[in-house]
Amino acid sequence: MTIVFPDWLEPMAATLTQERFTGPEWIFERKFDGIRLLAFKQGSDVRLFSRNRLPQNLPSIVEAIANLPVGDAILDGEVTWNKVTYHVFDILWLDGRSVTLLPLDERRALLRNLPLRAPLQRVTSLDDPKPWERACREGWEGVIAKRRDSTYEHRRSKHWLKMKCEATEELVVGGFTDPQGGRVGLGALLVGYFEGDDFVFAGKVGTGFDTKLLLELRARLNAIEIPKSPFTKAKGLPRLRAHWVRPEILVQVAFIEWTVHRKLRHSRLIGVKA
Repeated sequence: MTIVFPDWLEPMAATLTQERFTGPEWIFERKFDGIRLLAFKQGSDVRLFSRNRLPQNLPSIVEAIANLPVGDAILDGEVTWNKVTYHVFDILWLDGRSVTLLPLDERRALLRNLPLRAPLQRVTSLDDPKPWERACREGWEGVIAKRRDSTYEHRRSKHWLKMKCEATEELVVGGFTDPQGGRVGLGALLVGYFEGDDFVFAGKVGTGFDTKLLLELRARLNAIEIPKSPFTKAKGLPRLRAHWVRPEILVQVAFIEWTVHRKLRHSRLIGVKA
């Protein structure tokens, strides 16, 4: 049976997570602030595509891939521009066969055997105890956690998890929502900040709690509940299953960024002030 070299393969995408963890079944890699690049090599012919299948013209990368001592290959990585570098983190095809069904560890072993020369650079794993903290210290975009046993999926997958660097802010609780499903205590905190005489709604914080904290917070919030919203600027404020409290409790919140409407994006609770 003739195996046909593919014209295109959909790249695997990472799922954003707010969890922070390590474990022997995961490896961590730097998240580069560039563009995704897939390289298709057939002999001396090399084609480069973005994740949206747009052709890319990068002669130095084309030449380096053409000179690799393999007949055909498909590489996956990210290109950065300051000094044009192709950061290669995966291999999808090698010498006449697809390797996407191999576990990540085995694909990485194949990649290690390729003699990559500048501007090609193999992405190495991080061995820091908390690699996401190193990412923020060094000004990286974040890190990617990948399961060692994961196959290469042509879709967004929870076997690859993206941990972006976060900002932190001290905010004030102005309300909360009721829990749903099997959750207890509360659904999310409704938080804001003071701006002059206004108490401005900044968004919801619904992750970062354990069961004990959910129940403790609900008891504290019940004790300071008031009948009307304390927010004076409240665009996007939920009304269903919402309760209001005196703005007395301070919380530390981590989030990816402020939206254009000054709302928290991908927020999580870090701690509650005593």
